[in-house]
Amino acid sequence: MIDTKKLKSHGHTKMVAHMGAKGLETENTIAAYIASGNRSYWGIETDVHVTKDKKIIATHDDNAKRVSGVDIVIEESDFDTLRAIPLYDMETGKTRVDLHMPSLAEYIGICKKYGKIAVLELKNRMPDEDVYAIYDEIAELGYIEETVFISFSIENLHAIRKKNPEQKVQFLIGAKVPEDLVDILAKYKYDLDIYYKAVTKELLDKCHEIGAVVNVWTVDEVADAEKLIDMGIDYITTNIIE
Repeated sequence: MIDTKKLKSHGHTKMVAHMGAKGLETENTIAAYIASGNRSYWGIETDVHVTKDKKIIATHDDNAKRVSGVDIVIEESDFDTLRAIPLYDMETGKTRVDLHMPSLAEYIGICKKYGKIAVLELKNRMPDEDVYAIYDEIAELGYIEETVFISFSIENLHAIRKKNPEQKVQFLIGAKVPEDLVDILAKYKYDLDIYYKAVTKELLDKCHEIGAVVNVWTVDEVADAEKLIDMGIDYITTNIIE
């Protein structure tokens, strides 16, 4: 039986299920969201794209081939076409009829049902109008205060803050850390979501000094998570640890 790796304690650090805890179920699916919803995670992370017909669908890649075998570009396709594609089971590698790309409303609905924070990655740079549409749909669903927006595109985060200057957002960063990162976070009052091997105690302390919280991605070994917890990290995004 597949199960999570357990921490003895995570102190004040909050745990976020990456793509709905993709170590348990196929990433970014309703099955994955439910699997993480039934566990102790504080938040459930997922990725969204805007389709050709301006609907919002949850999947990570720009193309569906890796998760389904179907070579189709997400943002150049309509929602119903994408929705009809069965996805691979993470264990067998075969398609499973119950695994499909979820809608934004389905994702938010499961977060709401299980009382989890929605940690929503806006993939790629989107026109501001598309970012506004995502924000508005979540607001209409009554879950905007329980949503944290994350993105590698700082312009996406700027658009969110135009809608709501107090909305929780995290600027996503990979292994290469800009020299002026802390200045950027301070200027816009953004939090940080950084590749876990790139974070240092010095950077963490500087972020805390300006009031920014720090999330790290993607941590799948207990020993690494324990070191980060001891460092004082705020959030850990993980595929399998709880």
